[in-house]
Amino acid sequence: MEHVPPPAEELARLDRELAELDARRAQLLTRRAWLLAALRPPAPTAAPGWNPSAWGAPAPGRPGAPAQPWGYVPPKQASAPRSAQNVLLTLGGLLLTVAAVAFTLVSWGSMGIGGRSAVLGAVTVGALAAPAVLLRRGLTATAEALAALALVLTLLDAYAVHAVAAPDTDGLGFTAVAAAVLAALWTAYGLALGTLRLPLPAAVVLAQWPLLFGAWAAGAPALVVGWALLATAVLDGAIALWGKDTGARVTACVGGSVMAFSALMVGLTLSVTASGPLGALAPGALLLTAAAAALAGAWRAPGGFARAGGVVAGLATVAAVGGVPAAAVPEDWGVLAYLAAGLALTAVVRTRLPRNAALGVLVASAAVVAGALAGTVPGVAAVLLGPVTLLSDVWAGSPEGFRSALGSTLPWTGLAAAPVVLAVSAGLLGAAYRWWPSLARIAAPLTVREEPGSDGAPEAGGSGTGAPGAGSAPGVPGTGAPWYAGGAPATRRRPSGAALRGAAGAGAAVLGWGALLLAGAVLDVPYAVAVAGETALVAGLLALAVRGTGSGREGSTAVPVTALVAALAGAVSAGVLSLASEGASYAVFGVLAALFAGAAVRAGAGVPRAVFAVAATVGFTVLTGFAGRSLGLAPHEAAPLMLLVPALTVLFGARLRRNPVALPVELTGALGALVAIGLAVPDAPFLALVLALCGVLAAGAAVRPERRPVAGYLAAALFVLATWVRLAASEVSFPEAYTLPVTVPALVVGFLRRRKDPEASSWTAYGPGLAVTLLPSLAVAWTDPDWQRPLLLGVAALVITLLGARYRLQALLLLGGAVLALDGLHELAPYVVQVAGALPRWLPPALAGLLLLVVGATYEQRLRDARRLKDALGRMR
Repeated sequence: MEHVPPPAEELARLDRELAELDARRAQLLTRRAWLLAALRPPAPTAAPGWNPSAWGAPAPGRPGAPAQPWGYVPPKQASAPRSAQNVLLTLGGLLLTVAAVAFTLVSWGSMGIGGRSAVLGAVTVGALAAPAVLLRRGLTATAEALAALALVLTLLDAYAVHAVAAPDTDGLGFTAVAAAVLAALWTAYGLALGTLRLPLPAAVVLAQWPLLFGAWAAGAPALVVGWALLATAVLDGAIALWGKDTGARVTACVGGSVMAFSALMVGLTLSVTASGPLGALAPGALLLTAAAAALAGAWRAPGGFARAGGVVAGLATVAAVGGVPAAAVPEDWGVLAYLAAGLALTAVVRTRLPRNAALGVLVASAAVVAGALAGTVPGVAAVLLGPVTLLSDVWAGSPEGFRSALGSTLPWTGLAAAPVVLAVSAGLLGAAYRWWPSLARIAAPLTVREEPGSDGAPEAGGSGTGAPGAGSAPGVPGTGAPWYAGGAPATRRRPSGAALRGAAGAGAAVLGWGALLLAGAVLDVPYAVAVAGETALVAGLLALAVRGTGSGREGSTAVPVTALVAALAGAVSAGVLSLASEGASYAVFGVLAALFAGAAVRAGAGVPRAVFAVAATVGFTVLTGFAGRSLGLAPHEAAPLMLLVPALTVLFGARLRRNPVALPVELTGALGALVAIGLAVPDAPFLALVLALCGVLAAGAAVRPERRPVAGYLAAALFVLATWVRLAASEVSFPEAYTLPVTVPALVVGFLRRRKDPEASSWTAYGPGLAVTLLPSLAVAWTDPDWQRPLLLGVAALVITLLGARYRLQALLLLGGAVLALDGLHELAPYVVQVAGALPRWLPPALAGLLLLVVGATYEQRLRDARRLKDALGRMR
């Protein structure tokens, strides 16, 4: 016979063999590396700066190069010569710069005026002239380093001239003139030496300051400073669009963005703080000019830059156009002027703007509308969440007005325009939803996307201007056709999208609902009107949700789903708002329950119908709670009354059977029963009664086969728990006198069931009977100071455990074992506490750590033991 070793021994042997294989593989790899190094020809020693290919040997990887062995990986050099050269040149340039600064600031005063001028001028001229010579010799990196030194020297020259030759001149004015002169100098220098990368970006940086510092030096007002910033931004934009040097264009983009943003902030601040329409005209002119400049740049810029330019142009136009009427109306109504200007931007779809620029303008319009809507959020949130304060004093009396019921400290007079903003936005979205096909045809050109044609032509730059070649990135030929021309073979039209139409309809529903809610708070309508109005809005939203349910059209689910969510939120808000008055509470919750029940009947099959039914069930449950409060019952006395709706849900479920609505409704009724149990907890006799009634309801649900697996066990547990609570409430010290008469017949019935059906589960046959006695006895034993009860209970649990092991009955084994373990723990607990107090404090953590180490080391074996135990229990009945 073949000997099969134990798994542990076989695993150890496999590990040893794998280790030997790894060691042998390492030896072979080492030998292979040595052989590759021996076969590799020695590399010729080249002088610094020489090209190895000049020796006539072909470069590796080119035709004629000697083939390398398979798997050869060239060694990585520690540092490339070019990198080392750059490091040395950078360090040298920095040292020279530090020396120049130290000379100018420290040693300048020890020389006369002639010596100073001669030394600094000679060094500067030499630093400027040296890069030209170095470039002719091909030393580009060295030339760059000296150009950087020359830039610092020119700045020091400017500082020295101001400190010695013109110490009395204004610092800002001199800086402006010096920046302009240096910008011109470095522009000419960079154009003359086109190979250098530093001069032109440096010139762009220097060009940012002349106009700004000049305006400050002249004491110009803020508007003039804004014009100076805008002029600088326009100059940067021209450089970014038409410049040849990449570094200069990137620098101009960054500088232009900063200057343009600053100019827009100046104009916006002056426009918002203007004292009247005439005062807003001048800042508006600045903003309109900025918009025109951004739009001109967007006309020529490619892709994302064009969209960004369109956004800036749109926002600047809104600030300019809306600022004038906003200055003529009260501050609270100024948002309407900006909203109107933002909505007017949508007319861009009828213009001949490039596509990307037009999209940017539309994004700006959407941003303005979103900003206006964001200002209404606090008011709508206060209307929806404000009634929560009424929960602390239910039925305290009807307040005088809507605002007093909300308990919010918002300045409602400052939100006068908020309902109008919501209404206008809702109307426009509703119109878009209604006339979507016409709107899609008008905006169709914006859905055209330039793509590579069949001939492999590159994708268009994205602007698509009317001029030939416009709208393309540098080096990429333009199509020469505007985006609105259409008919090009390289274009494709996207579908209008039913999803967008659905989103528009959903937005119209939500915003219209919010407008009506907020209007009631702003107008401070009477409390009764507010309650009736919110309830009516819920009815309208439910009608909209029911109407759209089951339509089956693409994109049509957005409106009904949104209406359903809004109806649920509105129902909660209206219900909480009605808690101020008893009559209002009954009326509102009764109407809401009826509305949701009707919606459940009229809606098509699916999730919305179940949601309607659940909401109706919640409404009727709340009404039963109101009935108990009206009858003057205490919470625990009203708990049995709360079980009326759960009983009806059980009957309703039996009527519907496998209808998808049945299960959600029954679960909602079960939650109502759970609330009733919570109300009855303070009073034990009522708690026992409620638990027993809940057991009856669960038993009624268990009559149905589809509910029996869960409801049957739940009913048994509720009955047993009701018995325990009743015994505890009656202060029974010997529960066995009441439980054993139940246990013995139950075990007899279980035995007969097992004889008739040997495959029946032991939990079904013996579990309820054993639990009726064992669990109450265990609870009493834990508080019993005597030894007789724990001893008898332990003996009984031991016998039950042994019987379960002998006859392979899972219920007896687990119940008896658990009770035996807990009973033994109760008996050993005092001694364990004494031992734990006598042990050193470091010993328990050490033992726990040792246990974890042992379990971890034998994890696989413990896992196999656990699986065997699980399989053994699974085979039991």
